[in-house]
Amino acid sequence: VLQDTWIFTGTIAENIAYGKPDATREEIIQVAKLAMADHFIRTLPLGYDTVLKNGADDLSQGQRQLLTIARAFLVNPGILVLDEATANVDTRTEVEVQKAMSQLLKGRTGIVIAHRLSTIRDADLLLVVNHGQIVEQGTHSELLARGGYYKELYENYAKGMAL
Repeated sequence: VLQDTWIFTGTIAENIAYGKPDATREEIIQVAKLAMADHFIRTLPLGYDTVLKNGADDLSQGQRQLLTIARAFLVNPGILVLDEATANVDTRTEVEVQKAMSQLLKGRTGIVIAHRLSTIRDADLLLVVNHGQIVEQGTHSELLARGGYYKELYENYAKGMAL
């Protein structure tokens, strides 16, 4: 699941089924529900049969992101890479995307690349990178307790959220 979503000209169902073209409609709807995308899809005039064009410019970035998360659910990979999956979404959508990512990561190895600390705070292991070098590693709690670079980043993040 990349920061910049890739949606091709085709129906919503076809876009979700990209990695598993033989997926049934039931499977597509099931993963859309897991990804928190089913509700907005059903509000569209043709629902899952809505044709998306031009990279789905008529959908919000968050909606496109939820479609790519549904796509990942359907493929069901053993290892999942999430690269800035919440970078271009509003705060409300970020919460939805985080719920979907939490479900998606259960029982699999996930590599989550993020600047938004809320996206990664529950990870089993955080690798903190500064200027291309890993400068700290540990859990969120461990890194805060150490009082290093991560704590500084987190405190600045928290100040920004309080404004």
